[in-house]
Amino acid sequence: MSTYALSVLIRRHRPLINRAMHVIRSREHWSPYPDDPGHDTYAAQNTAAGERAFRHLLGQPFDLGQPGRNGAVGPSPGAGGEFSPYGFPLHITYPHNDPAVLLPAMRAAMEDWRAASPLERAAVCAEILARINARSHEFAQAAQHTSGHGPVMAFHAGAVHAQDRGLEAVALGYTEQTRMPAEFTWRRPLADGRTFSLAKTFTPVPQGISLLIGNAVFPTWNGYPGLFASLVTGNAVLVKPHPRAVLPLALTVRVVREVLHEAGFAPDLVCLAAERPGEALARRLAVHPDVRIIDYAGTTAFGNWLTANAPQAQVHIAGSAVNSLLVESTSGYRAMLANIAFTLSLYSGQLCTTPQNLLIPRTGIDTDEGHKTYENVVTDLGTALDTLLADDTEAAAVLGALYAPHVRERVELATSGRLGPVAHPSRPVAHPDFPNAVVRTPVVVTLDAARPEDTATLLREWLGPVAFAVAVDSAEAGIALLRRTVRERGALSVGAHTRSPRLERALEDACADSGVMLSLNLTGDWYITQSAVYSDLHGTGLNPSGNTVYGDASFVAGRFRTVAVRRAADAA
Repeated sequence: MSTYALSVLIRRHRPLINRAMHVIRSREHWSPYPDDPGHDTYAAQNTAAGERAFRHLLGQPFDLGQPGRNGAVGPSPGAGGEFSPYGFPLHITYPHNDPAVLLPAMRAAMEDWRAASPLERAAVCAEILARINARSHEFAQAAQHTSGHGPVMAFHAGAVHAQDRGLEAVALGYTEQTRMPAEFTWRRPLADGRTFSLAKTFTPVPQGISLLIGNAVFPTWNGYPGLFASLVTGNAVLVKPHPRAVLPLALTVRVVREVLHEAGFAPDLVCLAAERPGEALARRLAVHPDVRIIDYAGTTAFGNWLTANAPQAQVHIAGSAVNSLLVESTSGYRAMLANIAFTLSLYSGQLCTTPQNLLIPRTGIDTDEGHKTYENVVTDLGTALDTLLADDTEAAAVLGALYAPHVRERVELATSGRLGPVAHPSRPVAHPDFPNAVVRTPVVVTLDAARPEDTATLLREWLGPVAFAVAVDSAEAGIALLRRTVRERGALSVGAHTRSPRLERALEDACADSGVMLSLNLTGDWYITQSAVYSDLHGTGLNPSGNTVYGDASFVAGRFRTVAVRRAADAA
């Protein structure tokens, strides 16, 4: 390895790493990656340059120089390929590599990386993130045209906030590896007045190869925590992207390999595993004995399969979520409705934190405008949605595009009335720049918690622009229902609007008992769907939505173990 290159990276990035470690302890607001697309940080690659860089990738082979290439994955006849939710194929061809060649090469690449110090690894990871940050507009384009994000969402969740999650994992991993001293002389006084001494060293040892199974909704935001947590703790990482969203993670792997090579490490430490249609590559790789860590964000069903079938690996799962929002009373009725409408509309409700079940007492709610009936609340929410999404151009920017055909099928099913009476129908939105984009406004369906068939519906996850206005007997009944939902189906977020301190305490108890984050009385420019990196924890690991927590030491600690060496020192 290049000692000079590493020393340069350490000098360049140690202040950043130290600052990130401090903020994780304080939980204050901070980010080194500006989320304003027009910030001077991105002068070298502005929005137009990022789009040009993306367009240059279309229709081209994406080579990575990995060993064991045995074909290609992409737009050949019958082989599928990525298709933008905005209505056009990407026509990018990715290498297909034989795992029997790839995995041994990755094991061999770990030798020098494992021998590097935690600080050296952290500095290399910080350099990788800096290189990615400089190309944030290109990464945003990749997110937009694989996952269907709107431009702002793509720049935030697809680029800079994903980078924040990566740096957060680096800081956590470095902190945990340096919790014990690298070396120490242990002394014990003896009865005769002498001192017995042992020279001890404590070395973090990685688990092995880490498998990152990407998703199609947030491939980088969900992928970077595991990628950088495993990398900083000394592990190799095999990245298996979702077939509909290969490009964001392929770009990431390319940058990682370039930085590793420049820093004097074998680039095969991180490799991409693109799969052919029907290959079920994630299942094959997950059970391989060399795979010791798995990171997966997606359906709970596949997460459960991984847990049951990959006992040789630590399996980190971020799974399905059925999120609830209780509306009991409010001091800002119109502001509450506007906040809920935007929350349901952002990225077409395809966020894993979007509230699905709006729990409203059937007797109505008290507000600053007087008492509102259940019917009033539902009707006024529909009006708020219409106001927000009245202009197609503005609506398209908020909604983005539906990332997959099965999401559109859910919207059509809900709009048909087969799930329940439709209080507010969904409508198609014409995108001003992409006429073939599939964009839909949210549909609101009314359900009654007293009806068993309605309860069965609301206890399922309906990811996408589908919301249920659920009539409950009382606020207390709503709390009981949300507690049941979290325990049985899992949730990443619970929200509530109430003016009652008693109900606030009851909600806090219910959410602590069932293990889910609670947001109270959010109005204005902060939403239940948002997560402040370095401050908020994403997930709790306490309910069926997953066993992993982004931003917590538990996410990184198991990726390595500490091996001690004791040497006898001279007695004094």
